[in-house]
Amino acid sequence: MYLLIAAAAGVIILFVLFISVLTRYKKCPSDKILIVYGKVAKGSTSKCIHGGAAFVWPIIQDYAYLGLTPMQIEVPLQNALSKQNIRVDVPSNFTVGISTKPEIMTAAAERLLGLQSKEIQGIAREIIFGQLRLSVATMDIEEINADRDKFLENIYKNVEVELEKIGLRLINVNITDIQDESGYIKSLGQKAAAEALNKAKKDVAEKDRDGAIGQANADRDKRVQVAGANATAVEGENAAQVTIANSTSDMRQKKAEAERAAIASEKVATAKALQEAYAAEQIAEATRADRERATQTANDVVKAEIDKKKIEIAASAQAEKLRLEARGQADATYANLEAQARGLKEMLIKQAEGLKEIVAAAGNNPQQTQQAAMLMIIDKLPEIVKTQVEAIKGIKIDKVTVWDGMGNGSGNGKPTTANFLSGMLGSVPPLQDLFNMAGMKLPEYLGKTPEKPAITTETTEVKG
Repeated sequence: MYLLIAAAAGVIILFVLFISVLTRYKKCPSDKILIVYGKVAKGSTSKCIHGGAAFVWPIIQDYAYLGLTPMQIEVPLQNALSKQNIRVDVPSNFTVGISTKPEIMTAAAERLLGLQSKEIQGIAREIIFGQLRLSVATMDIEEINADRDKFLENIYKNVEVELEKIGLRLINVNITDIQDESGYIKSLGQKAAAEALNKAKKDVAEKDRDGAIGQANADRDKRVQVAGANATAVEGENAAQVTIANSTSDMRQKKAEAERAAIASEKVATAKALQEAYAAEQIAEATRADRERATQTANDVVKAEIDKKKIEIAASAQAEKLRLEARGQADATYANLEAQARGLKEMLIKQAEGLKEIVAAAGNNPQQTQQAAMLMIIDKLPEIVKTQVEAIKGIKIDKVTVWDGMGNGSGNGKPTTANFLSGMLGSVPPLQDLFNMAGMKLPEYLGKTPEKPAITTETTEVKG
């Protein structure tokens, strides 16, 4: 029994605690600011929430609301001193409200929490009075009356800064009427009205003047144009009558002249007809002769021109043919020479490479290099001999007569015929000469020939 009672008591306590927790969770309406005060974040006197919710701890925290509803404040400012030292009445209505900026909400929580709406309006009214007097003191009467935007801008700049210090913001300013005790503003209005009225009267007078001048000018132009038209009509009538008279006179004179000219023309025409007939016959004969000469000339000249054109065309065609053949032969010759040059170049390159390989194979030994070069010349010896033979084979010898001298020798034990053959063979360039021409010496094992004395050639300068 006691256990059931204890359990029921525990459940009741937990339920009460749960309900207490739920009741401490506070939601903030959109038209209010929730201010949680007590033990909040370090360095802060309160926590302001707009449009949210927060849990308020029991005992150590509490909460309150500040309304955001705008407040209308009437400010009947009188005898405010302007920049010109003229006292001005500026009755106006201001609309203010609690600001939702975080730093300004904190100022509102610190300075306005717990105050009634009328008390907040009273504080704001005193601030607005002072700042409105300051705004009026910085402007002239003309600026306050004419430039309302600048006046409102100065009010916003001065008033709103001071209102934010207590957590308020300026929503709207409405200036109802501006008056001064000296009637200066009223005089300005009367002056402006008078100027507008005078300007309107002046405009009307100018328009009336312009209308009268235009009407007078129109009447003058009408009279001038009518008179000019009448004068032109009379002048036209007189000119027409003169023209008619002149035309009648001219007609009579021309008629008389025409009759006289007709009689003379008949006689002249008869004479001219006979003259023209004779002249026409002469012209016809001359024309016939010219036509015959032209026909004969055309036949001969045209034929000659045709023959000339044929000859010119044939000559031009022959010249073009020769030019094309010459160009083709030149191209063929150029191509053949170019091919021979390339072949000769390749042969020389290969010979140079062969000599380079021979020198490399001889180990750069001068004697072995000379022997290798001699072997190459011996390899080319048939071609050299062929060239020497080609040099003398063109010589034509009809007959050779040998006088033996009755069988007597020449003193060397050989007959004369043998000497002749020996001399003839000696006339052919020997092998040593061929090697000398190549700039080398014949090897000693092939024979040695005696050296010939050098032939000295003297040059004698002949002076003219």
